[in-house]
Amino acid sequence: MRSNQIRDRFIGFFEARGHRHIASSSLIPAADPTLLFINSGMAQFKDVFLGFEKRDYRRAVTSQRCLRSPPHFLRDAGQFLIWRLF
Repeated sequence: MRSNQIRDRFIGFFEARGHRHIASSSLIPAADPTLLFINSGMAQFKDVFLGFEKRDYRRAVTSQRCLRSPPHFLRDAGQFLIWRLF
């Protein structure tokens, strides 16, 4: 089974139970200066959790693209020539 099929089945499972499918947000958040990149699937709901925004649904399903890295990776980026970062 391919990853797209797994994702579609996951989303379909929750849609069949009344959840609203929310599309994946951009990896680089445009309207949130507190985030450099999306590192969790819940970042797109941040304003809802903080009470700044209301949505017309109570249950959601999403498959959010995100960037995962070890905690020290971004802090230490560029310190070693083998990383080839620019």
